[in-house]
Amino acid sequence: MKPTTQVHAADGRQELTITRDFDLPLHRLFRAFEDPDIVARWMGTKVVKLENRRHGGWEYETSGPNGQVVFRAHGVIHDFVPNQRITRTFEMDNNSFPPQLEFLEFSALSERTSHLRMHIVFKSVADRNQLVQLPFAKGLGMAHDRLQRIMDK
Repeated sequence: MKPTTQVHAADGRQELTITRDFDLPLHRLFRAFEDPDIVARWMGTKVVKLENRRHGGWEYETSGPNGQVVFRAHGVIHDFVPNQRITRTFEMDNNSFPPQLEFLEFSALSERTSHLRMHIVFKSVADRNQLVQLPFAKGLGMAHDRLQRIMDK
């Protein structure tokens, strides 16, 4: 299987769906989203906080070469069911995008392969369209490729 990340954004909708099949057992794919050290490696960011529980929170930040923070995002985890789903909000600091609601669903395809489905709801169609115009899909695909390589080891 040659895994690729697919972004589905239907016209006129304020949501998008991201899907990816991984050559990883379900528990290893889920671990890549719940273990702060692994998240930091595949996302290429610092995990400031990751409270994997209902009403928990998360915060990530990335610094430039001079140490200045260039990206910071945070949110609330509304639902956390190991090896099944994570429901959370996503909000970037110092950015005009309003918060998003993310539904991450994990499922086994076989003993050695698994599937990730992310359903993201935006405040408006315009907000969704603005994100889709950015190199968002390419960056996410590269991050998912890193996730696969890291978890292969």
